[in-house]
Amino acid sequence: MFHRICTLGLALVLVAELRAEPIKLHPDNPHYYAWNGQAAILITSAEHYGAVINLDFDYVAYLDALKAYGLNYTRIWPGALLEMVGEFVKDNTMGPRPDRTIVPWVRSNLPGYVYGGNKFDLDQWNPAFFARLKDFIEKAAERGIVVEICFFNSEYTHRWPLSPLYYQNNVQGVGKCDFKDAQTLKYPDLVERQSQYVAKITREVNSHDNVILEICDEPSLYTPHAEAGPWVGRLLEVVHETESSLPKKHLVAQEVEGGIGGPIDYSASPLLNIIVGQYVWGPEQGAAQMGGMKGLDYEYGHSKPIEFNETPYYPFQYHKGDAVAASRVEAWEFIVGGGASFNHLNSRYTIENPAGNTPDNALILSALRNLKNFIYSFDFVKMSPDKRFVVSGIPNGTYCRGISQPGEQYALYHHHSVLEESNKEYYVVTPGKYAETLVLDLPGGTYKADWVDPASGSVLSSLAFTHQGGDKAFITPEHAIDIALRIKRGH
Repeated sequence: MFHRICTLGLALVLVAELRAEPIKLHPDNPHYYAWNGQAAILITSAEHYGAVINLDFDYVAYLDALKAYGLNYTRIWPGALLEMVGEFVKDNTMGPRPDRTIVPWVRSNLPGYVYGGNKFDLDQWNPAFFARLKDFIEKAAERGIVVEICFFNSEYTHRWPLSPLYYQNNVQGVGKCDFKDAQTLKYPDLVERQSQYVAKITREVNSHDNVILEICDEPSLYTPHAEAGPWVGRLLEVVHETESSLPKKHLVAQEVEGGIGGPIDYSASPLLNIIVGQYVWGPEQGAAQMGGMKGLDYEYGHSKPIEFNETPYYPFQYHKGDAVAASRVEAWEFIVGGGASFNHLNSRYTIENPAGNTPDNALILSALRNLKNFIYSFDFVKMSPDKRFVVSGIPNGTYCRGISQPGEQYALYHHHSVLEESNKEYYVVTPGKYAETLVLDLPGGTYKADWVDPASGSVLSSLAFTHQGGDKAFITPEHAIDIALRIKRGH
């Protein structure tokens, strides 16, 4: 008996050790993740990235709220960029009060920080910041949540002067340049400090398994792509050079901005693991950010996860229609279309209300929980984007996506909306009384089909059937905006 107990104990230890590794690409389908020994898709509605740098934000209450809805993902910006107090919304977490701001560098004894207090000393790291960063990551891990650390965001004319890396704010005088040049290779002293910052955070979080590293959000809203692209590439190298001598290797993400295949498209690079899009589609010209749906359509062939990691800032950047429903349909379409990670940007999480306890937010978080439950009801690692099994029945102008393992399992989702015209960043839903007859091409076999209401998560109707193969007609239950279909072969 003692021998069997020891053997079992050793086996459990070995299993735990095998699982003790950072989130990674799934070995059987690199469009998805493997984490804690299981296949994973990341889904959330998250605060505006200031959880760590804002000492007034109760991130435990926030993380508890995500866990309560089964959500497993969040993002942070760790101090290179700050927003003004009250910018966008009251109590925006990315706009901490000057005396409640904590960043990776210590304050010097020299007054003069433009936003109040002493300047920063870029030669000295701030132990209190890294303690808070690690505590946040650990608290997230305890709740089954992955933290994406995004080192930088596009600088703006009014935000660059708030950064510790701006020359007036640090004792070294580094960063004496225009905001449009702050994230290029034009100023070697600034690039060196940026590289040190990336390397330091990369080293500090290396022991944590629930971490994804991201280089820069929107790197060239104002900076030419040809200048921002090499800067992004250099920092990709910094992450890999830093981790080359460290025990663990983390996934690295980067948003595609500008044209597909352009200077800020590292999708084909071996240095990049996760391809990032923002908003639904994005404008076709200029400093266009690649939308999440565009990423599914144009970048999926790189065999890497596609991430949709920022939506319009809910609710006020959804300028038309029902913002709750618009938030729901973009999430469901993306994930049921083959996406690997989705983050809805949400202003309901504030200093006063870190758990985001509002009636409308409960609807959003519930819809995302329903989405996670729906997609996890499949063996999704065996599935890939597929709309070919839909022969007919989707009305013109209706948005529809699906994934399948042909002959075994099918996920389908469609919604009645129009794409907002100005920048194609979000959907405007068009409520009505809809019912369609969909014709699907299925191999012969015995199946079960469930029609699911995305808003409530309830199964509206079910059908068990035996099919001889070929076309099969299905009548949807009546729905107001959207509906999902799950088909599985019986065994």
